Amino acid sequence: MTKLIYCTREIPAVGLNLLKDKGYIVDVGDFKKPPTKKDLITALKKKNYDALISFLTDDIDKTILRACPNVKIIANYAVGYNNIDVEGAKKKNIIVTNTAGTSSLAVAEHTISLMFSLATRIVEGDMFMRKGKFKGWDPSLFMGTDIFGETIGIIGTGGIGSKVVHILKKGFNCDIIYNDVNRNDALEKDCDAKYMSLDDVLKNADIVSLHVPLLPSTKHLINAEKLSLMKRTSLLINTARGAVIDEKALVYALENKIISGAGIDVFEFEPKLTKGLKNLENIIMTPHIASSKASARTEMAILVAKNIISVFEEGKGITEIK
Repeated sequence: MTKLIYCTREIPAVGLNLLKDKGYIVDVGDFKKPPTKKDLITALKKKNYDALISFLTDDIDKTILRACPNVKIIANYAVGYNNIDVEGAKKKNIIVTNTAGTSSLAVAEHTISLMFSLATRIVEGDMFMRKGKFKGWDPSLFMGTDIFGETIGIIGTGGIGSKVVHILKKGFNCDIIYNDVNRNDALEKDCDAKYMSLDDVLKNADIVSLHVPLLPSTKHLINAEKLSLMKRTSLLINTARGAVIDEKALVYALENKIISGAGIDVFEFEPKLTKGLKNLENIIMTPHIASSKASARTEMAILVAKNIISVFEEGKGITEIK
């Protein structure tokens, strides 16, 4: 029997073609922006879909699960999966997969771009020029900070965090300190990374970069108390998930120079910004684009398709969430 797949929005054709080559029928939502829950329920009830391709902007909760009772796999077109009721899916014997590993390099490069942009004050300088304020060279104008040889604190050393470590250690001779739920022997050996408690990483790092998934244990991992441990000269980078940081506490810390600056690609209430965030001059914000490279998006689409095919043919996903 032909398999029916619903994809909430367009993904690169290479992934859809892999599914179609298997004889599967793929319906793609024509939404120009993230569909509402009502939109998704209406779409999913039109046919007895066997698989669902979801985006991180799709809240796949129990009401959505009820709307697609025949679905055997939810293939999330994202590395994270906090948008899915995984436990609810398991109870219905639905396999949940993600695209782990496909965007690690893209996100790592964006992370380092945020670090350098903050340290060299590129965005401030650009705005200064656009406003016509440049009157000539000044030796103290937009004084930046070094990255070469500095101490970098990495919170979470999975695929993305590990790539950030390698780039900074091998390319810029940075001293790496890190915290994770598990020790990373490979990084300790290859990059002389030093394991520390979370508090000690925050106290000692010149730049702190977050690379943890959003779980109950990591929500507001960085709060007012943790921010107060950091150096006043330190920078905070977040390309993980917005709610890992208590954004109200971050606004206060930046306003009061408790830390020097922040580079943020993900937001606690996105697409909305916490009050006061956009008025700060010591923050660089990008609109959740760290993985937005053609190479990463293509790999994500391929893995989504392979996960679905694997579930239908082998009974298990390649990057299945246990």
